[in-house]
Amino acid sequence: MWSLLLLPFIGLLWVPFYNNELPSLFGFPFFYWYQLLWVPLTSLLIWIVYRHGVRKGVE
Repeated sequence: MWSLLLLPFIGLLWVPFYNNELPSLFGFPFFYWYQLLWVPLTSLLIWIVYRHGVRKGVE
């Protein structure tokens, strides 16, 4: 479950993956909206790992 926390690091540190302007979303280049998309996704992943830890009794 802790390996889920590696996804934001891999997704954001692999720059050649998102070093593009297209496709744009609402006028924002892919470079910007891809990074901003990771903010709520990272929060969701942290919450999932936390809830899994609470269920197992890990503090």
